[in-house]
Amino acid sequence: MRVAMIGTGYVGLVSGACFADFGHEVTCIDKDAGKIEALKAGRMPIYEPGLDALVAANVEAGRLSFTTDTAAGIRDAEIVFIAVGTPTRRGDGHADLSYVHAAAEEVAGLIAGYTVIVTKSTVPVGTGDEVEAIIARANPRAQFDVASNPEFLREGAAIEDFKRPDRIVVGAQSQRAVAALRELYRPLFLNETPMVVTDRRTAELIKYAANAFLAIKIGFINEIADLCDAVGANVQQVARGIGLDKRIGAKFLHAGPGYGGSCFPKDTLALSKTAHRAGVPVTLVDAVIDANARRKAAMVDRIAAAAGGSVAGKVVAILGLTFKPNTDDMREAPSLVIVPGLQAMGATIRAFDPQGMGEAAKCLTGVTYCDSAWHCLEGADMAVILTEWDQFRALDLDRIAGLLKDRVLVDLRNIYALSEVRGKPLDYHSLGRPPADG
Repeated sequence: MRVAMIGTGYVGLVSGACFADFGHEVTCIDKDAGKIEALKAGRMPIYEPGLDALVAANVEAGRLSFTTDTAAGIRDAEIVFIAVGTPTRRGDGHADLSYVHAAAEEVAGLIAGYTVIVTKSTVPVGTGDEVEAIIARANPRAQFDVASNPEFLREGAAIEDFKRPDRIVVGAQSQRAVAALRELYRPLFLNETPMVVTDRRTAELIKYAANAFLAIKIGFINEIADLCDAVGANVQQVARGIGLDKRIGAKFLHAGPGYGGSCFPKDTLALSKTAHRAGVPVTLVDAVIDANARRKAAMVDRIAAAAGGSVAGKVVAILGLTFKPNTDDMREAPSLVIVPGLQAMGATIRAFDPQGMGEAAKCLTGVTYCDSAWHCLEGADMAVILTEWDQFRALDLDRIAGLLKDRVLVDLRNIYALSEVRGKPLDYHSLGRPPADG
């Protein structure tokens, strides 16, 4: 099939490359000329494992191309995806749909013949109706359907998630649109991937409900971790004990410094705003939004407590800055609260992240960025693990102790087993677990 993808951000670029790998002819469109030129030269605007090779292979095969010319990109396309950003709108917390609306306006005058317009962006309930109205008003003679096809891609594992998804969700008002999307995703049916077909509004809500539920699981286990600290229990064993229950599941039951990223903070807030506007507050979601914000701030005090009550005059080595491993995404990362919080208390910050330092430097000031974990640790008073990158999981603990003046290691991801730390010359602190020497 011939596919146009408007937007070459995380969702648009990964989706476009994967559709091309399925054998479709895909044109990715973006207004940012610099980004398009970089993509044509093989330079990715984001870090995602395997994406550069996937893009290169499909460009070489002639199935994937990039352009700033929307008219040329949409010409002859059977399906046009809108995969532009929907950031939180400043001032009121609602999703900013200006990019979606602008894309719909532009597409309206360019489509020729029957076209399926698909919102891939995460959008509030009813956005598909707005897109349909915009196109119909701008081009009354247009033959089109509007569908919702939300994405469920995890940063760092997006290609695998796209090619081996748990499900495909399609929301449409016509069987013709559903048939087109079935054909688009036909390669996945060999894996017996379920396709959930709903009306548009239900599909839009599925995306928000899924992310909100996962955020609630994270918020829940973080509060259980605090309870474990208070009563002397082990949150990892609690998580295993409840996660083996098939009704609950083990995923997202990992205590940490709070969730971040491009989805959970934005989507939970947008869902809350939608629900309040509809007169049906989602109190559980509201509670987890508040709890997550408090948790990030509370980590600053926890680090200070591990330092003996104050980090004033201390050099703190931060290992990991991105909101999760295998990405360079700094959006809503806990480090954006924790690092400035430590600086406000008088700490000097050294930091290392395998992929995120370029993005971090745009957000964090007064930080010394290092070229390795060991360089970061050398000469610091204490260290804090903020992101669970694989390369931090097997660091020599004796060497860490030898480099840190105060020998304090705060592990906010619980990446080391207590048995590994026990007996080491480290003052080791983790979340929701008894002291290593206990």
